[in-house]
Amino acid sequence: MIMLKNVRLLDPQTRTDDIRDILISEGRVRKIDRDLYLDATLMARANGERLKVYDCTGLCAAPGFVDVHVHLREPGFEYKEDIESGARAAARGGFTTIVAMANTKPPIDTPERVFEVLKKGKKTPINVKTCACITKGMKGEELADMKELREAGAVGFTDDGRPMLDENLTREAMRCARSIKMPLSFHEEDPKYIKENGINHGYPSDEMHIYGSDRMAEISMVERDCKLARETGATISIQHISAKESVELVRKAKKMGLRVFAEATPHHFSLIDKDVIKYGTLAKMNPPLREEADRMAIIEGLKDGTIDIIATDHAPHSKEEKDRDFVDAPSGIIGLETSFSLGIMNLVKPGYLSLMELINKMSYQPARLYNMDRGVLREDEIADIVVFDVNKEWKYDKSESKSSNSPWLGATLQGKIVYTICHGNVVYENLE
Repeated sequence: MIMLKNVRLLDPQTRTDDIRDILISEGRVRKIDRDLYLDATLMARANGERLKVYDCTGLCAAPGFVDVHVHLREPGFEYKEDIESGARAAARGGFTTIVAMANTKPPIDTPERVFEVLKKGKKTPINVKTCACITKGMKGEELADMKELREAGAVGFTDDGRPMLDENLTREAMRCARSIKMPLSFHEEDPKYIKENGINHGYPSDEMHIYGSDRMAEISMVERDCKLARETGATISIQHISAKESVELVRKAKKMGLRVFAEATPHHFSLIDKDVIKYGTLAKMNPPLREEADRMAIIEGLKDGTIDIIATDHAPHSKEEKDRDFVDAPSGIIGLETSFSLGIMNLVKPGYLSLMELINKMSYQPARLYNMDRGVLREDEIADIVVFDVNKEWKYDKSESKSSNSPWLGATLQGKIVYTICHGNVVYENLE
């Protein structure tokens, strides 16, 4: 039995923001109140348990973060990341639940492969979930058996990394997903607008003498899929939104009452296309960093609720791969350990979001989209909790990931995770 004493409790679902004690036993939150030490002592004695008290004065407690867009690379690319190392990085970042993407080798398009990811995930200290593919082999030609994959434990469907180019097949996928009440997540980049991926077509790409990726690659597909969502009534999520026009399309879809959601990554609300010149391949990602107007449109979308979720798109790559010439290097950066700090530094500190709003988009909202009983901090609920110091600075000097492809590695960041608690167990602790 453990007690978090004198902590500032922040729960976005109930809008609670107050100093409380939190008593945890047998994996659940047993009681939330003030001055619980005596009650906790008596309860521990009655149950034959040992009580451990964590003095959390000056710290905040919130629902454990939920990241619904993580590349764990297993099976097939374990030299970049595996389920165990990805879970360690997640715990360090305050995440108690992560959802793996399906673009592995082989792809997660059969029940057996779903089972294998979940089996390995259960060996980690956090909750590891997985999406399954929309199409067989991620080839965009034939739908996978969504009902069978849902029954195997998949929490959603995506061909992330590859766009769904066939409109009729996409419509069919939406109808199928709606019939079984499951969400679809879409990687929105039409290759006909892209010559070299990973960089926005504009000033930086001109400086580097390459064309890059035109913003219409994303806009055209977001427009199409909002239209199809209206036609089918499906629940869809626009992954890693990057263009201001895309944000406006999602805003209009929501005003029409459509079940269209959107993710924003920390790198898209923290960096812009000019940063590619500074960071090189460490700032190469799909979709690419865009202009300052796009970054601010993403922030505005987070403010007004157009963008529901902050998701990392944690994408590990080896140093050897990222050290290649820009055009030949893979796209993507890691983000599990830095997501919360970038939210504090670039959203909360400038006054764009409140701390509660940031936590909402990192816990309750992603859990809600994927129908998971997480993202809340209430009595009788599972004790998945993150404890942090919102003002504390820390140096990101080493990653728990197998990979280190982050432009923030070596930087001093604000907003330090002190404890990550999953199912009532302290799975990460940093008191330095």
